[in-house]
Amino acid sequence: MEIVLFNPEIPQNTGNVARLCAGTDTRLHLIEPLGFSLADRYLKRAGLDYWPHVRLSVWPDLQAFLDAGHASRRLVLTTSGNRGHAGTPYHRFAFHPDDLLIFGPESKGLPEWLLTAGHAAVRIPVSKNVRSHNLANAASILLYEALRQLGALPD
Repeated sequence: MEIVLFNPEIPQNTGNVARLCAGTDTRLHLIEPLGFSLADRYLKRAGLDYWPHVRLSVWPDLQAFLDAGHASRRLVLTTSGNRGHAGTPYHRFAFHPDDLLIFGPESKGLPEWLLTAGHAAVRIPVSKNVRSHNLANAASILLYEALRQLGALPD
């Protein structure tokens, strides 16, 4: 199980996801372009002193990421359910150990071309009061559910 942030825009969210990955020993991939510099103080502050424990890879684009051996793995795309891509509610989805959980940029989500090319799509049900959850919260919800299903949570 690995997390992929496709074109993340907000350094604090990425820092929080990095901390999540450090705490679960989950590899984190960032697909450029990023909406910030990796030297950003907000990114570093959100990740606190956990950065040395983050298994981080940064890719110039999605094709480079896929060409590096990730194309054979299942791409689990996340969607808010807007734009006609309902996705399976995450609590009804069967995660696999080698899944790549792919999250889109905060302002617009994953692009249409990627949503139609993915192997599976999941969503977190929300009330009509909001469009979606914060990126870091969504990553936490999905990763912990996947780890729970796979019996991979530490005691």
